[in-house]
Amino acid sequence: MDRAEHRASDSPVENNQDDILLILRAFQRAGVTRRIQAVTSGMDAVDYLQGKPPYGDREKYPLPALVLLDIKMPGMDGFEVLAWIRRQWELFQLCVVMLTNSDHIRDVNEAYHLGANSFLVKPLDFENAGELARSLDVILAKEKH
Repeated sequence: MDRAEHRASDSPVENNQDDILLILRAFQRAGVTRRIQAVTSGMDAVDYLQGKPPYGDREKYPLPALVLLDIKMPGMDGFEVLAWIRRQWELFQLCVVMLTNSDHIRDVNEAYHLGANSFLVKPLDFENAGELARSLDVILAKEKH
């Protein structure tokens, strides 16, 4: 979902369309002007990051500066995608933030063990989603330094 003319993009990987819309609107309301690309499965995320069809055009589908990765997805879950990302030398520095509805300590520990940069519990309402968007922008700014 192109929204701006920036080279870097953020990519939510989320299987719930309502959550994707909430995150996209929150980014917009929070004044985050990065290009946003959304995919709905772990396999789509891997295909996107590899530049496989239909994501082969890097002008239209640039490599992201930040990946928001939902833990719970059908097929390849967020932990599996994160582990795959960390095995790719060209993506090793990619900022990955795990998103979940759960705050189970084992999920948090697993995310950090696999190399997540941050772990956030998904907001349940629009107001908190705006705070999430601002927090992610701060995380991304810190990762660049």
